[in-house]
Amino acid sequence: MNKRALIKEILARLEDELALYHRAALTARADATDEQSKAENKYDTRGLEASYLARGQSRQAAETERTLELFEKLTVRAFEAGEAIDLGALVELETKGTRTFYFLGPGAGGTEIVHGKQEVLVITPSSPLGRQIVGRKQGERLRLTLGGVPQDYRVVSVG
Repeated sequence: MNKRALIKEILARLEDELALYHRAALTARADATDEQSKAENKYDTRGLEASYLARGQSRQAAETERTLELFEKLTVRAFEAGEAIDLGALVELETKGTRTFYFLGPGAGGTEIVHGKQEVLVITPSSPLGRQIVGRKQGERLRLTLGGVPQDYRVVSVG
């Protein structure tokens, strides 16, 4: 699997999300300051709610911008045989005959990318799965607890 192309796809997804958050923040900000949002009585909180929404959307946009910067600075490298899983690794795990791919990134955890015909889930080192696999090596067998359910896995590859 081409990691450079995968990262480009992640960056494209993040840029799309950023544009969406900017549009949403602008819309919420316009709603908050619109004449129609002016409180008609002390219980009318439409304007206040819209301002909270605008603030939240702006925070999401700022977080996405930071994540974009981290991915742009991420060094793409090949992991050698026997090298431990670390940031930037593309990891293939197998359990009960099913293989799954994970990319250990600096952010955007939970982002799913379909690369070629293969689904890849972005995880971070601080995520529950990330904490359990960082430092592991190709060929290792491990017992991971995902969603509260322990299962046996094998690290098929670290790329």
